[in-house]
Order: sequence, then structure tokens, then C-alpha cells
Amino acid sequence: MPRAMTQPEQPRWTLQTLLEDIARFGSSPALIAVTAEANTVWTFRELAETAARFAGGLLERGLAPGEPVLLMGEASPDWVAVRLGLGAAGALAVPCDHLSTPEELERLIDDSGCRRAFVDTAHVSMLRDLAADVRIDIHVLEPSAAAGGPSSWRALLASEAAPLPPLDDTAPAVLIYTSGTTGAPKSFSISNANLHANVAGMVAEQLVGAGDHVLLPLPLHHVYPFVVGLLVPLASGAAVVFPEGLAGPQIAQALHQGQATAIVGVPRLYAALVANLEAQLTARGGLAALIFKALMAFSIWLRRRFGWRAGPVIFRPLLKRVGPELRMLVSGGAALEESLIWKLEGLGWSVRNGYGLAETTSTFTGNLPGRERIGSEGRPFQGGEIRIADPDDAGVGEIQLRGPNVFDGYRNDPEANREAFTADGWFRSGDLGRLDGEGFLYFEGRTKELIVLGGGKNVFPEALERAYGASPFIAEIAVLEYAGALHALVRPDVEAIRRSGTPRIEESLRVALSSTAQHLPSYQRLAGYAIVREPLPRTRLGKYRRFLLPGLYEQARRGAATAKPAPLSEAERAFLSQPLPQQVWKTLEARYPQSPLSLEASLQLDLGIDSLEWITLSLEFERRLGIRLGETEVAEVYSVRDLIAAVQKAAGRPAPPSAPHSQSEALDAERLQWIEPGNLGHGLLAAALFALNWLLMKLLFRLRRQGLERPLPPGRFVIVANHVSDLDPLAMAAALPFGTMRRVYWGGDVARLFASPLRRFLCRALHIFPVDERSPATSLALATAVLKRGDALIWFPESWRSPSGELQPFLPGIGTLIEQSGATVLPAFIDGTFQAMPRWARLPRPHPVVVRFGAPIGADELALGEEDTAAVRITQSLEDAVGELAPRD
Repeated sequence: MPRAMTQPEQPRWTLQTLLEDIARFGSSPALIAVTAEANTVWTFRELAETAARFAGGLLERGLAPGEPVLLMGEASPDWVAVRLGLGAAGALAVPCDHLSTPEELERLIDDSGCRRAFVDTAHVSMLRDLAADVRIDIHVLEPSAAAGGPSSWRALLASEAAPLPPLDDTAPAVLIYTSGTTGAPKSFSISNANLHANVAGMVAEQLVGAGDHVLLPLPLHHVYPFVVGLLVPLASGAAVVFPEGLAGPQIAQALHQGQATAIVGVPRLYAALVANLEAQLTARGGLAALIFKALMAFSIWLRRRFGWRAGPVIFRPLLKRVGPELRMLVSGGAALEESLIWKLEGLGWSVRNGYGLAETTSTFTGNLPGRERIGSEGRPFQGGEIRIADPDDAGVGEIQLRGPNVFDGYRNDPEANREAFTADGWFRSGDLGRLDGEGFLYFEGRTKELIVLGGGKNVFPEALERAYGASPFIAEIAVLEYAGALHALVRPDVEAIRRSGTPRIEESLRVALSSTAQHLPSYQRLAGYAIVREPLPRTRLGKYRRFLLPGLYEQARRGAATAKPAPLSEAERAFLSQPLPQQVWKTLEARYPQSPLSLEASLQLDLGIDSLEWITLSLEFERRLGIRLGETEVAEVYSVRDLIAAVQKAAGRPAPPSAPHSQSEALDAERLQWIEPGNLGHGLLAAALFALNWLLMKLLFRLRRQGLERPLPPGRFVIVANHVSDLDPLAMAAALPFGTMRRVYWGGDVARLFASPLRRFLCRALHIFPVDERSPATSLALATAVLKRGDALIWFPESWRSPSGELQPFLPGIGTLIEQSGATVLPAFIDGTFQAMPRWARLPRPHPVVVRFGAPIGADELALGEEDTAAVRITQSLEDAVGELAPRD
């Protein structure tokens, strides 16, 4: 019988065979680099041939199999060609973050043993300095080299592509250094077989294919963008699009010019995308924002209920502006919030998220077409297995993994490997999660980041950061353990606070954090926080480097800046050499010598300027420069640069000879009308409303008053009370005799109470005058005028309703008011209105309310002491007096 013919064994998949695979896509675009000038396009044939010739040139120059080679540069077609050439030649690529410090790079070179390097021109001098004692053959990643510098990588190209020696698919293909989120990084290698497990699995799902353009705005030294963002699209015949930079306009440009149909990104990118869209619609007005929210809710409902993706129809004009071809968003590197996924799906994009680590060659599970569950991390694919070790009652335990894409272990670290693998060979991820009945994975947090509080309560910081960070006023928040309790570093979104109309950054943050805390268990509430100005330390994929947080928190608590101001640039020095900018700068240097001064320094956060200090500072500018800053201009000033611009704008308006910020100036006829006696109609309406309010407070809240057995102070006086609820003014009005109420005036927030003609009419009837925090001088002038004519005031010195029910710090305006008017003060504490209607409630609920009055205190008595100014001493004394009236536990 004739012998059966045997088929030659096919070579196993490696980065070398990948070049042969992608060459079949011929002249189709493989790599597209988008720049402001023009797009650079490489075809698949060009990429495969160039990388193969580069591999041949390396072998001709003595590259040994498994030799470590450093690769350090920004994502570009040249980087990709060099990386694939290294893989095809059998080198052990050592990709390094191009933003690494000299110390980080030195450790990597010493540990890896690299003696060849391919780097951006910008890093040549750094590498030469580090390699003074070790000879490293350096080439630049740019297509051409500068005169006198290292040669370009292209100088190593073989004259023509030739057959390359076959590779062992089990041999290491890349040396990875962990990002070091919790401490010093570890290193490990990933083989061609590990890469193939993930690449083949995702290619088989046909997420992208020929004709797709995948935008990749991530650094390629990380495993996730390298595998999911580069290798998978190339193996699928899709083009990879590189933006010129990571700024919003550059990504937008790449979406349009690169005709991107998909993005491979991280959660922060998609959160910023949605936030930007919402901000644009909010800027168009309340009606546009309301319509958008309604349409979004409807689109999400259709997606949830029927699986229909209606967003491309409903939001067609909006999506066209973002990216006319964009259809799919791939997310990795960190957990993607379920609420954010629904928003993205509601807008019309297909979202593909999953779970994995660098040690599992990136993605291990995924939500894939036909096998998805929003809120989960999907199911394993390509032969991967998951088990949950030691699950608790909720099924949460450590995620353990096994499969062809799992690495073999850490280099030269037996102790780490003993901890990383179980006795039966499963990889211990260090993450906590649970599986549902159909095998979908739900990520809960990292065991190394788990905070165990003194009472035995477990807290995952990421979950709390999502909750507290939902406020638009918070740009970043990182939760950490400090002194046995939960604390946080908070970076405010100054622009969002500015758009909200409030001038107080710290107050905005405190109320936002406290309001969120009311909806959390007591052990998840922050015991303290510190405000930072600089972005918090993260890895390139967006994870916090948590081991750095305690030191930053200590620094921020001491009031030190998280980073010293950068030295002034030549342009800034030239700007500050002009007469007006120079005088403003010198005034600030003299007045705030201990504060970090830069053109971008925040006047509130960095220099500590509040509304009262603004009045004093404005007077100093008028005395020194003869320039008057109007309150409207002051309201728009947030940074030193803003202040200089405001001074320059006002330079052509000399100050009037009258006393600055005096009543005569601050109170024109329009403002004075609010404290003038009303007509008969106003009086009748006020009496009717007073009677109705008294009845309702008695019936619904069983209002009681304490401490008014003594007579009220004669003449002018101020009732100073805490503020926790919208019910506070109603409770105070019902607790006072009608005869007293007839001569009592109130300050009310101009934005909340004076927005319509009807509201303004009611305010006039009820003796409420407008208070605008951006115009402190005017507000104080109105209040002072009321007192000087012998009437009384009710004042809530906290200004904002307390988000926790606890007494907040009093603002210094009350001290200035008492100092200027000499009025007697009647402290009061309103108890029960927080339980009846806290600041987040829309409707009240019955609860007993008590208004407790203290003994009258004279202005002289309040100002006793020598520390600080009289206004500050009065403010603190009043806060203490009101606090003494609070109920004791």
C-alpha cells in the first residue's frame, strides 16, 4: 500500500507569523498617525515588509534570541514597526513608559540587562547619562537621525526581506514591569503563546475587521493597549489610528480625520467624553439639558427593556459631531461603572468591557456580542477558567484564574510566586469578585487596596470614590486610611464651581461630600479631607498610585502645596515686568508671603482669600493703584491671572473720591427698595402668610420655642441661628411674636429667591432682601442700613444649609456686620428641621421642631480678646454661642 502523505506541521503563532498573516491585507491602511499638518499612513504590506527587514538587520548585527532590548517612545508607526521587528527576530522587548524618570529608567536597565535601546530623540541624553558605565547601543525611533546623534532604527534595515529563523512560541516575547500602584514594581515575561491566546480569542469574536479604524489614545508600553488596541486590530485587518496627543481637541481631530469606528480606551476617557457632552448641552440652557436627559432616559429604557439601540437615531446630530463613524467603545485598565456604560449605550455606542491583568496578557473576560451582561465584566474566553476562593455570604471572594494566557511567574522573586499561585496552579489575582449563575464575573475591588477599619468593617476605596466623585464639583477624589479612619484627597473642579455661581470653592466641596455621606453607612463617611490643586498620582492607565497618597495627605493637611509652583517662563516674566501686573504681583507677595504664588494660583485655595478678605484687598488696590474693582469683576476672579486681568480692565476707571465700598455707593435706589417699608398690599399678604405659617408649623411640626421668657432686646438686634433646612426661616418666623416679625428683615440668596416677579413680590412683602455672595459689600451694606435705622435682622451665618445637620463654620460677614453696626445679638438654635426636611429632600415630613433662644449678647462682649481682628473674634464668639444651644447627647 502507498504510504499516506503527511502534511507539514504549521508553525505555531508568534509575532513573526503575525507579519506573514497581516501581509495578506496588502495595500489597506494598517497604521494612521493623525497630525495637524497631515496624516501619515502605513499599509499592511509596508508594515510587514519593514518589520521583517528590521528583524533581519538585527539578526545580521548579532542579536541573540531572548536578548532584552529597550523600547522607549510615544506611540507611532515607527514604534510599531520596531516592536514587531523585535518580536519577529526573537528579541525580548522591554517597553518603557516615555514619561519615566531617570531613576525609574535606571532601575529598569539595571534589572533587565538591556544593551540595545530604541528611544525617541528626546530621551537620548537621559539614556547616555545613565549608561555612562555600561555601553548601550542607542538608536532613535524617528525615521531620520539628527547630525551627530545616534542613527535611526531605519539604518538597521536589511536590504531585503529574507526568511527568518523560526521561533519557539513558548519563549518570552516581552518583559513587563508592573505599574506599581501599591509599591515597587515587579517584572515578568509574556510568551508568544500567551499573546496568541488573547489575540486569537478576540479575533474570532470579529469585534473589528477589514475597513474598521481603531483609535488608540493609550501608551503602547502597557499590555492592554498593545494587545487589545494594536495586535487584535492588525490581526483582524483593521487600521490603528494614533492621535497627535491626548488632549481633547487632538482626540476629536483623530476621530474625524482618522474616520475612527472604534476606540480602545480607559474609563476616565469615556467619563470625560460624557461629561463634555453634558456640559455642552447644559451651556445651551435648562430646556436643552432637560430634553437631553429625557431622551437619554428613553433611549436607555429601550436598550434595557428590548435590547434596542436607539441612540444612533435619537442623537444622530450629537454623535456626528463626536465621531461620524464611531460605533464601538472598548474599555479596560480599570472597572467601568455600570451607570457610565448605560449612558454610553444610551447615546448609541456599543460598549465592550472586560476584566484582566498584565499577568493574564490583558483581557481574561469580556462582554462580547451575544454574551453580555451590563454591570458585569463578562465571561472568560479562549479556554480561560475562573473560580472564586473562600466566598463570603454574598459570594464574594478572591478571583483566581487559569488558562493559556496566564503568565508563568515573576522574575527572580520566589516569594512573590509563592503568594501569586495556589498549590494546584491557579493564579491568585489579588482582586475580589463574584460569579452569577451564568458565569458572569462581577468585580468588587482589590484585596491590597481593601481598607479594614477598627470596627472590622471592610471598605473598597474605588467604590467610595465613585460615590463621592459623582459631584460635578469634584474633579478627583482618592480615599485612604489615616489614623484609623477614612480620609480623602480632593481636587476640585474649579470651572464647574465657577459655572454654578458660587464663589466658595471649599464650601462647595464640603457640602458635596457631606450630602453624599448622608446616603452612605456611617462607617463609609469621611472623617476628614484635604484639598489639593495638582492632579493626583496615577498610572498611565488611570489607576491611583495609592502608596503615594498618605504622604500627599500629610503634606496637604499641613497646608503645604502639593507641588511647588513651576519657575516663571520667559513669557510670564515679560508679562509681569509691565507696570500694573508687576504692582499686583508685588502686593500679593507682600500680603501672602507664605503662600505659593503663580499666575494660575487660586486666590481661595492657594492664598486663602475669602469674601471678607476680598473687601480689604480691593481697598488696598485702590489705595496703592487708584483702581476700583467692581463687585461684578471680583465675582469673575478665581486665579492670580484673572485678578491681574481685572485690574488692567479697571485701570481706565479712576476711583470716585467717596469712601470705597460705602453705603452711599453700594446702595442705589434699586437696592434700597428691598429694605423700604412696603405698601398696604404687602402688609396684608405678610399678615396672612404669617398666620398660615404659624398654624402649619404648630400642626405639622408641633413647634415649640424656648428661651423667649425674657424680653427681646430694645432697638436694633440680630438673631443669629444655625441653618440646616429650608424649613428654618418658617420655624423662626413662627417662633417669634408677630409684633417682632413686623420689623424683622432677612437676607435671602439672590439666585434661589429672586428669580421671578412673583418671588420678588413675596420677598418684598416678607422683608427679604437679596444677598449675593459675589457682592459681599452690597449685602453687608443692606444689612447695616436695616440695623442703623433701628430694625432687626435674622441672619444665618453658615449661609448654606448644613448637609449633615451639624453646625458649620460661620462666615466672617456676620462679624463685620456686628462690628460696624454695634447691634446686640440674640443667638438661637433650630432643632428638628434637619430631620423634617434635610437639604436633599423635596418634601417635608412631620417631626417635632424646637427653636431655642439664648441670652442677648452685646457687640463689645463678643469682641473681647486680642487675637485676630474684631470681626473674626465676633464671628467665633457667635459660633460658640449658637453651638452652646445645641442639644446634648
